[in-house]
Amino acid sequence: MSTMEMSYLKPGRSYQTGETLDSPCSDAMSNTESTAPLTELADRDDIEATGADMTSDRGNWSGKFDFLLSLLGYSVGLGNVWRFPYLAYSNGGGAFLLPFLVMLMLVGIPLMFMELAFGQFASLGPVAIFQRFCPLFQGVGYGMIIVSSIVALYYNMIIAWTLFYLFASFTDVLPWDTCGPGWSSNNCYSYKEADYCQQTNGSLYYNKTCFNNTMVERYSIASLTVNMTKRPPAEEYFENYVLAISKGMDDMGPIRWQLALCLLLAWLIVFLCLSKGVQSSGKVVYFTALFPYVVLIILFFRGVTLPGAGEGIRFYLTPDFSRLKTAKVWTDAAVQIFFSLSPAWGGLITLASYNKFYNDCFKDAMIVSISNISTSIFAGFVIFSIVGYLAHEMKTDVGKVVDQGAGLAFIVYPEVVTRLPVSPVWAVLFFVMLLTLGLDSMFALLETVTTALLDKFPDYRERKTWIVLAMCTLGYIGGLTICTNGGMYMLQLMDSYAASWSVFLLAIIESVLIGWVYGAERFCVDCETMLGPKSYLWKTFFSIFWKVLSPGTLLFLLIFNWVQYRPITYGHYVYPAWANILGWLMALMPVLIVPTVAIYKICTTSTDKTILQRISILLTPTDEWGPAHKVNNMSLGITEEVHSLGVHLKAETYDNPNFNKYTYENVQPK
Repeated sequence: MSTMEMSYLKPGRSYQTGETLDSPCSDAMSNTESTAPLTELADRDDIEATGADMTSDRGNWSGKFDFLLSLLGYSVGLGNVWRFPYLAYSNGGGAFLLPFLVMLMLVGIPLMFMELAFGQFASLGPVAIFQRFCPLFQGVGYGMIIVSSIVALYYNMIIAWTLFYLFASFTDVLPWDTCGPGWSSNNCYSYKEADYCQQTNGSLYYNKTCFNNTMVERYSIASLTVNMTKRPPAEEYFENYVLAISKGMDDMGPIRWQLALCLLLAWLIVFLCLSKGVQSSGKVVYFTALFPYVVLIILFFRGVTLPGAGEGIRFYLTPDFSRLKTAKVWTDAAVQIFFSLSPAWGGLITLASYNKFYNDCFKDAMIVSISNISTSIFAGFVIFSIVGYLAHEMKTDVGKVVDQGAGLAFIVYPEVVTRLPVSPVWAVLFFVMLLTLGLDSMFALLETVTTALLDKFPDYRERKTWIVLAMCTLGYIGGLTICTNGGMYMLQLMDSYAASWSVFLLAIIESVLIGWVYGAERFCVDCETMLGPKSYLWKTFFSIFWKVLSPGTLLFLLIFNWVQYRPITYGHYVYPAWANILGWLMALMPVLIVPTVAIYKICTTSTDKTILQRISILLTPTDEWGPAHKVNNMSLGITEEVHSLGVHLKAETYDNPNFNKYTYENVQPK
């Protein structure tokens, strides 16, 4: 009998004919015996057709690929074409790829699979699942909700920028095609106008003016153009017109009504797509998750054909190994893994909680992880080919083309779009792509918050539309600060602090709880009840990562990052001390909620017992812990040999098509 088969039998115990055989998670089920005959399980399609694995009133994904595409859309988002390129750009290009791949293996894949299996097993959101799994650390679930809430505030602002550009693209000539009056400075350098100037009469283009030969000699224009600062029109359009960026956080300025309206529309779209729950968002992602790849491929082929693209790609692939000695590169790589795959944010647990119990979440984790990283790397080729082209046009180094920052995707991509024929059409396609990328992630971020609320107060599930509306309204009000002239500085502050080391701590605590307190081996058995029997090597591999390698790596990076901490900057702007304090407060909120909830639990649980006894109770899963998906009329597929012994399963067992070949030949009646 295999290890998995033995897991259904109590160790050190003899089984008699007619005795009930418990499943691994029978403690969480009722004691009613099954009267149904033990037969082979039907195929997966037959099980789905019967609707055997449906939950009660919480809902399920309505289609077989809804979850996979939703998970892919959640993971493959703006972070791939917005955040990953500027992190690679600011960390020396190719030097960033090595730690990025290392962090994927050490942290990304193990934690992503762990959370998917965790959420699918219990069918609960972050707060409710920790309340049953380990009540003492229910604050971990609250911390995840805080992280997702803060990220949703500024993430939807990026979608609002996308909408702004999308509307601006419906024109014959793109507004950032040339240095427009009112928003461009003397450093604005339009290569289209410069080329036209040179082709017309061999003149020079300087300070947005075309000088003929006579004026060039008279005013020595040629010498002035040698060291002149050149800023692409797309960069000045974004900073001076779209953002109307101020000098710093001390000068936030008024709310820009154009951005406020775009933000309102962004939240309205999110509300309409989520108002009916995962059933509605699961259909939207069929378009939003796949369309971006079409546009990225088109932009890739256009980018690599531009002059200078090779230099940009060479910068992207050539590692500067001296950068690997700094904590920033490794920490940024780990943060990007968290930003891409999103462990410890609560979204993975939430999305998986709507799965059917027998869904192969391990395969989903591998598909999405590989797809996500491949998309990030591929998007890097696209953007660095364009950066190389801009460096060629500006006659400067690739590393000095534009200031790194969240606006890189709103500078480099729009710049190359102007080089395409019928540029407004390509601009519309590109910004629709950005919109779909952002909306996928926003769906999961907001669904994480609303699911946690509705799991806590299930009576309000019938009013989910109103709950989603309230969440979107609060999100819009909170995001108005980013619509100001200094909003970009606030967004950068939130991005640098809210989703960095705080999620590291949450992930460390979660790994310790599952790997050590609950037991990695025990959790592997839970995974096998969903996925079917796994090899000893498979279980050992993930046990080692969940218990040692993943939390150990994160702890090392956390300490390394604190030791080499530096206040954040945006371009050449250095944030004031009070802004960094504000950032630390945002980072501490998700963490401080954990001990706060733990102290409250200790003080209010079993007051007649000692503190150590209370802690022991609160570290133990509650009686409610276990799978929510149950089947009344099917067995686990134990063969007729067991049936002949009269060994029956309990009535509410798990419907898993992976278990259909058990042979309990070693089970002998007394």
